[in-house]
Amino acid sequence: MTKQSQQKIINWGIIGLGKIANKFATDLQTVPGAKLYAVASRSIEKAKDFAEKYDATKTYASYEQLAKDDNIDAVYIATPHALHKENTLLCLEHGIAVLCEKPFAMNAEEVTTMIAVAQSKNVLLMEALWTYFLPHYQFVLDAVKNNTYGKLLKLEADFGFYRDFDNSSRLFNKSLGGGSLLDIGIYPIFAALSTLGLPNKIEAEATYFKNGADASCDMTFKYEDGAIAKLKSSLVEDLKTEAIFSFEKATVKLNTMFHQPSTITLYTENEEKTLDFDYKTIGYNYETIHFNNLLRQGKTESDVMTFAFSKQLISTLDQVRALINLEY
Repeated sequence: MTKQSQQKIINWGIIGLGKIANKFATDLQTVPGAKLYAVASRSIEKAKDFAEKYDATKTYASYEQLAKDDNIDAVYIATPHALHKENTLLCLEHGIAVLCEKPFAMNAEEVTTMIAVAQSKNVLLMEALWTYFLPHYQFVLDAVKNNTYGKLLKLEADFGFYRDFDNSSRLFNKSLGGGSLLDIGIYPIFAALSTLGLPNKIEAEATYFKNGADASCDMTFKYEDGAIAKLKSSLVEDLKTEAIFSFEKATVKLNTMFHQPSTITLYTENEEKTLDFDYKTIGYNYETIHFNNLLRQGKTESDVMTFAFSKQLISTLDQVRALINLEY
């Protein structure tokens, strides 16, 4: 890698300007060598307001117009789940690197297509599952990898909050991938796959809203070595949203809102202590820095959020959906 490529400013575009896009844009301002260059919304007024707020250079009233801008190096896709495949392929076809918000797409078939196109175009593509890159989660992954506290025996992870049902909201819109599983259940499932791997047996049951979207989902992952993961997602109940990893010699608890920057409580035989990772941002900067480095190095796949892992994640979501008879 040349010195020039190390110093290259990455011009970012954002497609879809909702809540998560605002968080991403906020943290992008803290990333060295990165600039929010262009934003696109179906509403030009919304695009202009967003651009003014985050000092973007260009505004577009369509995603197609943004994808045709040759000055864009990378695009963050923050549209509803059901549009991820379409929006990703649009950018890849124009040779633009894509960081696509989780879930990568609606099902394994869509994800496989997205990856195949990225590989054929030789363009960088990565699923934006930000938790993977957060320092407190890296602490857990290191503990598993290095066998710091012995074997991981059990994981208990949940993610839940109460919202009044609103059929017009994306969160509850089944056709857009709304419901608890794809939107937030992905985080407990991610925690299991990234630490324990693929289970050899999955049990799952769900409750539903009147429109057919899943209101809650309880899952149990069982492993050949006896390890177990108890997972839950809910849009009808305020859960602790913790991830508790029980090792042979310690318990590592990722405290509330474990999927975002959080603290860890470490329980060993002799002590209980809290680990604070001194976060200064919302947390989206970590995955962005990783992605920028990949782009500067000419890489077309992440060595952290790999294509193989994204395929495992969406395939596991598909398996759970089949078990609870959930179809989009």
